[in-house]
Amino acid sequence: MSQPNRDRKRSAREALQEQRAREASRARVKRTVVVAGGLVVVLGIAAVIGVVASDRHSDNAGRAGTPASAPTGATGQDNLVIPVGAADAPSTLTIYEDFRCPACDAFEKQFTPTIHSLEDSGQIRTEYHLVTLIDGNLGGTGSLNAANAAACAQDAGKFRAYHDVLYANQPDEQDDKFSHTDNLLTLADQVPGLKTTSFTDCVHNGTHDTWVKKSNAAFADSGFDATPTILLNGKSIYGQNPALTPDSLKQMVAAANKGKQPGKVTPTPSS
Repeated sequence: MSQPNRDRKRSAREALQEQRAREASRARVKRTVVVAGGLVVVLGIAAVIGVVASDRHSDNAGRAGTPASAPTGATGQDNLVIPVGAADAPSTLTIYEDFRCPACDAFEKQFTPTIHSLEDSGQIRTEYHLVTLIDGNLGGTGSLNAANAAACAQDAGKFRAYHDVLYANQPDEQDDKFSHTDNLLTLADQVPGLKTTSFTDCVHNGTHDTWVKKSNAAFADSGFDATPTILLNGKSIYGQNPALTPDSLKQMVAAANKGKQPGKVTPTPSS
């Protein structure tokens, strides 16, 4: 992994804290304007709204979402996990990742075939936690918008296929291409049957935005500070020495599952 990526990992938590501080500052400004009274209140609120709106990508204008609206089938604490694979699989692979994160993309390109094979044979259940670190580090809304779109795909029962399409088409880290919902919808064409009216509305409206933000906040409080973070049965296995490889992952899973029956697998749609 390159030095710039390591630097970004080290600064991830600080970036999130700075982002929260900016949001708290904006909230204090709004409260000050409200108590000013009369016409000043109206004009002041309009000015504050204008400042806040100027920080947002135009594709996010009017995205209301719903309070912590979890995607269909989400599990775990506060329903922040998107599960893939047999519910009764003997081992669990936990993945924290950001759709704008180049290190996550490198992980996916190396490990996706192995993970799918382990899922499809009932050896593991993968639990995805969606994170928006790059939005916090570099600005923009691509991490948020892509995660919302992936949650919309989960509603349609096509999370895994769309997840893989997003990584196969990940833009450069500096290019906030995923902030454009039209791009996310165009990529959905690669997943048969995904681009329905309900999916399109979900992507445009930011139906799961609040849920994604809650997932990111949980990651910030988890003690982990980099993406991807990969756990096997609760133990961190990625970014250590010796480096994890697809073969060593299969060996770890085989050792953990020794003497255990594989889970009952339901076919998972692929792109």
